Amino acid sequence: MLLRRIAFWVVLPLATLTPILAGAQAYPAKPVRMIVPLPPGGGQDLVARAVGERLAVRLGQPIVIENKPGATGNIGTEYVAKSPPDGYTILLSGISSSAIGVTYYTNLGYDIRRDLAPISMIGHGTTVLVVSPTLKVTSVAELIALAKAQPGKLNFASNGTGGFFHLTGELFRQTAGIDVVYVPYKGTAQFVPDLIDGRISFALDNVPAYLTHIRAGRVRALAVAMHERSALLPELPTMAEAGLAGVEAFAVYALMAPRDTPKEIVALLNKETRAVLLEPALRDKLASQGIVLGGSTPEACRAFIVDAVARWAKVMKDAGIKPEQP
Repeated sequence: MLLRRIAFWVVLPLATLTPILAGAQAYPAKPVRMIVPLPPGGGQDLVARAVGERLAVRLGQPIVIENKPGATGNIGTEYVAKSPPDGYTILLSGISSSAIGVTYYTNLGYDIRRDLAPISMIGHGTTVLVVSPTLKVTSVAELIALAKAQPGKLNFASNGTGGFFHLTGELFRQTAGIDVVYVPYKGTAQFVPDLIDGRISFALDNVPAYLTHIRAGRVRALAVAMHERSALLPELPTMAEAGLAGVEAFAVYALMAPRDTPKEIVALLNKETRAVLLEPALRDKLASQGIVLGGSTPEACRAFIVDAVARWAKVMKDAGIKPEQP
């Protein structure tokens, strides 16, 4: 499964990298911009700032984090795709969202598979299934049984139609074979109060936004949509352990550059990024936010992207979700 692949990438020996050619030794000669295509404060922004700080030390040049939000990440991603391929503008990509966008949006102006050069996987977040405490369920099986007993009565929320967590909810609905209603919100902060009060039945979302509420009993966590249990919530089963194999969905981060960026620059960035991702202090810092670090080769990153596009396209097709303008 996808998580096994990420776990394998982190132990790939740096010695297998293609040697850096002499012509690339002058890079970088000035600060490098790392574009985050979402607003400050989220998981993707957190990863960019933490990794960028350490990468700057290894490169000997500042890494300037620049947020370019809009159109669920498409504006910033397209900006990088159309930037000069010189290594001075790179992207901290949310691969899962970008892979969905290939199918969900028409006329994007770029294709993540064609117009961006993968540098390395960075890691992934943790997706948790949370339910309102007003529901008398304490397991995934009980939630599914309740939904089947009351078709069309339960609902789930996400932070935007066509987004990663909307599609994760659709994947859960399809796999469980239940009839539930989707309710879109503009952001997680907007629907958490409704989840607590019972106006929303459940959600699948990034774990950091719910930790305080889970520990205070204001929402109930049932499982993680991962291959293995989360160190933050080790008592929670995976979906497979809970009897619903196939529901693995987690926000995956990667570093990318414009297409045609010289291979020597990509190789250098890959080498230094993977070294940063092995630093214990950085790993511990991000693990406290449910983010597991793991590097890869550019080729493995590209293969993951191609697989993710196909996977989410099928979820959208089965859900009857129609493409929209970005």
